[in-house]
Amino acid sequence: MPLRPEQARQISEHLAPADPGHPWKGVRFVSSWGSRDTLDTTLVRPDLVAEISADRAIDRGGIFRHPVRYKRLRLDTGAQDVPAFGHDSTAAAG
Repeated sequence: MPLRPEQARQISEHLAPADPGHPWKGVRFVSSWGSRDTLDTTLVRPDLVAEISADRAIDRGGIFRHPVRYKRLRLDTGAQDVPAFGHDSTAAAG
């Protein structure tokens, strides 16, 4: 689900260009499930934390069935304080 304009503006105020060696350098992103249209991307430093809402339902192909929904930017938490996706089975509290 796309961000609302005020959400995008708030996040953009805290973004910084990616350093060399960004972990997603060379990764291609598409606009929607099953799409072959590649998006133009600008890599940024991966140091912000966002709170999201997500349904964990997965289809037979191993694909998440529902979009992730943005809730808020967590400026009170650093990226180093949050386990990487898939590395902790417990839900984050906040």
